[in-house]
Amino acid sequence: VVQGVGFRPFVYQLAHRYGLSGFVQNNNAGVRIEIEGSQSKIDRFMNSILEELPPLARIDSMHSSEGSVTGCKAFTILPSEEQAQKTALISPDISVCERCLSEMNDPLNRRFNYPFINCTDCGPRYSIMKKVPYDRPNTSMDDFQMCKACASEYADPHDRRFHAQPISCFDCGPKVSLLDRDANLMGRGSEAVEMAVKAILEGKTVAIKGLGGFHLLCDATNSEAVSLLRERKNRPAKPFALMFGDLQSLKQCALVSPEEEAYLASKEKPIIITAKRKGSIVCEEVAPKIERIGVFLAYTPLHHLLLKGIGRPVVATSANLSNEPIISDAETILKKLGHLVDFVLDHDREIVNSSDDSVIQIVSAKPLFLRMARGYAPKSMRLPFKSKKNILALGGNQKNTISLIFGDTLIMSPHIGDLNSIEAFEYFERTVETFKRIYDFTPEVIVCDKHPHYETTKWAYRLKEKEASLSLLEVQHHHAHLLAAKAEHRLRGKVLGFAFDGTGYADDKVNSEAREGAMGCGTIWGAEVMIADEYHYERLYSFRSFRLLGGEKAVKEPRRSALSLLFEYYTLDEVLELRRDVVDQFSKDELKLLHKAWEKGLNAPYASSMGRLFDAIASLCGLVHISSFEGECGLIMEAHVDDTITQSFDFSIKEGVIDLEKMVHAIITMEDTQAIVTMFFNTLVEIIAEISMEYPDLPLFFSGGVFQNRVLLEKLQKRFLGLERPVYFQHDSAVNDGGISLGQAWFALHQTEKNQEV
Repeated sequence: VVQGVGFRPFVYQLAHRYGLSGFVQNNNAGVRIEIEGSQSKIDRFMNSILEELPPLARIDSMHSSEGSVTGCKAFTILPSEEQAQKTALISPDISVCERCLSEMNDPLNRRFNYPFINCTDCGPRYSIMKKVPYDRPNTSMDDFQMCKACASEYADPHDRRFHAQPISCFDCGPKVSLLDRDANLMGRGSEAVEMAVKAILEGKTVAIKGLGGFHLLCDATNSEAVSLLRERKNRPAKPFALMFGDLQSLKQCALVSPEEEAYLASKEKPIIITAKRKGSIVCEEVAPKIERIGVFLAYTPLHHLLLKGIGRPVVATSANLSNEPIISDAETILKKLGHLVDFVLDHDREIVNSSDDSVIQIVSAKPLFLRMARGYAPKSMRLPFKSKKNILALGGNQKNTISLIFGDTLIMSPHIGDLNSIEAFEYFERTVETFKRIYDFTPEVIVCDKHPHYETTKWAYRLKEKEASLSLLEVQHHHAHLLAAKAEHRLRGKVLGFAFDGTGYADDKVNSEAREGAMGCGTIWGAEVMIADEYHYERLYSFRSFRLLGGEKAVKEPRRSALSLLFEYYTLDEVLELRRDVVDQFSKDELKLLHKAWEKGLNAPYASSMGRLFDAIASLCGLVHISSFEGECGLIMEAHVDDTITQSFDFSIKEGVIDLEKMVHAIITMEDTQAIVTMFFNTLVEIIAEISMEYPDLPLFFSGGVFQNRVLLEKLQKRFLGLERPVYFQHDSAVNDGGISLGQAWFALHQTEKNQEV
């Protein structure tokens, strides 16, 4: 990453330090440098490049060769050069740096309170880029003609803003404006910011245009304001993220570890999931019934100006409708969310590429990505060998991302989201076109999930019909999960993998005989133990499957999974006699009707899903019967763990099936919720440990959305700590379905290496 990060002025200054002549030049592949001078000075110059890199720069490879002496007398920075193959890596958007903030807060500085201040060390990158190389004409800043003062800074190799492409000021840069919900202009510039601050302090909701899209902001200390936003957004319980102006105020509302603090203060400024601080000024409505909250620091100058005026934390949630992508323009905000917002704080710098906030959880001092987006993506990876084909991996249907491979480079897109709406799928298609445009990329191989009803799978087949020369590969969902973890760790060969998630398209005989059943398949996988390499997998173990009563409805209603689990091990009459909250959720007639559906398999596919097992246990405990957001059961169960309890439930493993019948019978006799939840987690760890002992020579890999659970991860890491056994978790890619495209790309890379028929 050497474009838009101050690399050329850095090289210019090094060349002058060592008295070397020549030039530095951006091109589609990165940066080209030509230098002349004594060998000793050249050696010192080369060493300094690697040792003194600018903070945002990254060098994966550097190639050098000797050429003929030209006799040039000076060192210059040449205009960018266009080449046929575009491989220059795109820098993600970066939060405003401390030096720019200091200038923005200095009344004597010409950019005092300027909401778009930036330099080569910070500011927008991916969100404003149209193509490479990263030059101003190739960004949405091309709409703004630099004034003389900015042009002087931009042209000065010794200035911090030399070739800072988004450089601007009050005289020549983007302008802020405030609109009401009827699109009436209420104010411009500093007046618009002041009016937005006043509205938020009065309990209003304001949509704010950030780097990669809009946030909905309201006062996080105002119960009425937060409750009203929940009501308007039809979001009854899912926690809201909180934005703070500084680390000190954040730590007054959240209990953060040193590792969490480091990520919060990093240049990426992700949302960190951490523990609430009791008695803080944040109202309960921000995260009801949950002891953890998502917190992050302001990362744009405009955010800082707002938070400085407001003087308290704000709810900052992505501006979008359910199942739709983040909105990036005011017109769409007013059209779709006019009923949610009171005002819109807009600006006229176009967001070319939308990008949501990244979300991280720190577990055992290491990051766990729940969403990889702003600040971290696009993410590039150097491959162990060059690909013979251009590969496009399409990801899954939930938490979608795409990945592309060309040469020895793999690039992952930012989080796209769930593809459950026309708008979301259009966003997916726009993202594909964005990366094809930026890199002049034409795929030769496309890779998708095996699920025939995934929108990405259907899109892949439509594309194949149009372009017969395209090769098409399919990868089983859980195999892709494990390959994502392998790709992150650059490890090839056989591993013992545990892929636990909500649902994934199965790859067995039962499934092939019932492809068009409820939810699009027969048996649904979701708790798989495999031996896997880059080419194949062998399914060793899975949890005993149970029916999902109502198909997709069971995902929203954990009580249905719990009831189905009871039907597996009890007769209908026995269930009717049970004194459990989950049974009381249904009338006797409903229980009889659901039992008949269970018996006949009417809209009740079998699933070995770990996600649905979590749901069932949460409902059997009386914690959650109707879920209002994904992962709610796991989050609430985390809060009911007692680490002093070390016992686990009995289980059996026979002929590849993990049976929890004894656990279910034991739970029915227990009243202590903490004991049930803790012993459930302990049981999962024991199952994993027992299976892993059967294959002592294989590295252990864990992937899938269930491994986002903090308690499960901590218990697993503690269990395997100190053992002479390589154990791998994902820390640099999304462990949930956001990593599926990475695993698919890794699969295709190795398939094409073998020159197999694809």
